[in-house]
Amino acid sequence: MKKIEAAQQFLQHHLALFRCPVCQQPYEAVEGFSLVCPIGHRLDLNRKGTLYFLQHQIKSEYDADMLSSRRRILQAGLFDPFVQAIQQQLAPDATILDVGCGEGTSLQQLATATNTAVGFDISPAGVNLATQPQTPAFFCVADLARLPFNDHSFTTVLNLFSPSNYAEFQRVLKPGGQLFKIIPNADYLAELRAALYENDPRKSSYSNEQVLTHFQHYYPQAQTTRFRYQLPLTPALARDLLYMTPLHWQAPEERVKAYLAAPLTAITVDVTLLQN
Repeated sequence: MKKIEAAQQFLQHHLALFRCPVCQQPYEAVEGFSLVCPIGHRLDLNRKGTLYFLQHQIKSEYDADMLSSRRRILQAGLFDPFVQAIQQQLAPDATILDVGCGEGTSLQQLATATNTAVGFDISPAGVNLATQPQTPAFFCVADLARLPFNDHSFTTVLNLFSPSNYAEFQRVLKPGGQLFKIIPNADYLAELRAALYENDPRKSSYSNEQVLTHFQHYYPQAQTTRFRYQLPLTPALARDLLYMTPLHWQAPEERVKAYLAAPLTAITVDVTLLQN
């Protein structure tokens, strides 16, 4: 089956998840490879089986090369411990929305034949990569500020390292739904930050206090679980680590060259899982 045909079947079975980005009306039909709302606005699947919900062009600095590096290191296990912890808490028939899914690796690890999984990102390059593997998950290009999903449609929202819009999360979550948010702690990728910004304490350190306080404003009773571990790195993975994160964007060229000449052999992952 072609990807566009598989996506068409997904939409036919899960039409109630989506709403029109123009008028915010729930879509009422799948006609051919298009979604149609009651007013007549149409949105077409592309050949890769994705939907493009953006109403205006938005530039993303996360390009295909950067996201390919991210995919390789995630597939090597960079996020496995906390993704597995989330998986253990999912109901078998969960309806999952992955906010800022990137190239889709984490959602693909969580998607099964019995749950419903939708991922979106503002980066078309990320969504294109996410559609490459065989997966039951559905991917689309959309904006966090205006989610193209109906009220109370999802049992679970994932927000892994991505910006948040808690008002929208609360709107699309079903009553009693789960929100899982991952935020980095002070030692997250500490070795990489030290290698790139050794003489710049503002960039070689990190605090999550502002992000944590904002989350707790909405969810004062939130549960927190810390994950701290190291991932061994081959030279190839060390290179992927460098290019999968925005940390390299403003790094001095000589520090990048020094890092590539003597790459890290392990990296620290230090994150907190927040749950409503």
